[in-house]
Amino acid sequence: MVLFGLTVVRHGETRYNKDKILQGQGVDEPLSATGFRQADAAGVFLSNVKFTHVFSSDLLRAKQTAAAILGKNKFCRDLEIKCDARLRERKYGVAEGRPLADLKAMAKDAGEQCPSFTPAGGETLDEVWERARDFFEFLCQMAVGLERKEPDVPGASSRTSGTSKEQFAFPWANHGSEAAPSSESGGYSKILDANILVVSHGAYMRNWIGYFVSDLNCTLPANLSKSQLSSVSPNTGVSHFVVKLENGKLSKPEISCVCLNQDSHL
Repeated sequence: MVLFGLTVVRHGETRYNKDKILQGQGVDEPLSATGFRQADAAGVFLSNVKFTHVFSSDLLRAKQTAAAILGKNKFCRDLEIKCDARLRERKYGVAEGRPLADLKAMAKDAGEQCPSFTPAGGETLDEVWERARDFFEFLCQMAVGLERKEPDVPGASSRTSGTSKEQFAFPWANHGSEAAPSSESGGYSKILDANILVVSHGAYMRNWIGYFVSDLNCTLPANLSKSQLSSVSPNTGVSHFVVKLENGKLSKPEISCVCLNQDSHL
């Protein structure tokens, strides 16, 4: 059996976020002063979590957030941040750099709902979904590969236990998360083959979680409402999942959501 932790964090705030202007992929805006403070706060919240791998969207706001989080970490400050274009925000085409209100007006004129509307030159939700699926399958393949290898894996933090698994401490239960970890998700800690941090974007993350729930039957915290499930994460919101692959079967991952869009650190 292969077991890995997946912590997904939205980037910190930019001035375009604050002004409700669409960035998508074409506007590569840095974090604002508030965004850097949020990223530092997320880093403190996750400072005792020993990550084995860190992935980020290759857009600046995500890379800066990932770097700030690692900068506060007690165990893996020197871990390489691997940038991946599959983690980019949804592409909004002609609507990028324009107010969100413009996108809503475009959708209304087209007789469509805003979340599912695709402006000219933009990505469809299915295309974002496919990117998310492809990246998650890549993570599963990587985790299976780690389980089959020797403990010392290039690019991963050292495993002091001398085995392919290690215990990782998580902050969810004692920081007011929406759902305390159940016995299934391991309480305060878990023996894992890998513990992965991913920094990405709001619309992308909403689609990715939708894929987990709709296609992979991800189990959710009991008190999670439908509106919470469909809402966009706040800036530096933290979600955590435990992924189990029985007998290394990539086609049937079992996913448990421990917390969704956690923002008690803000």
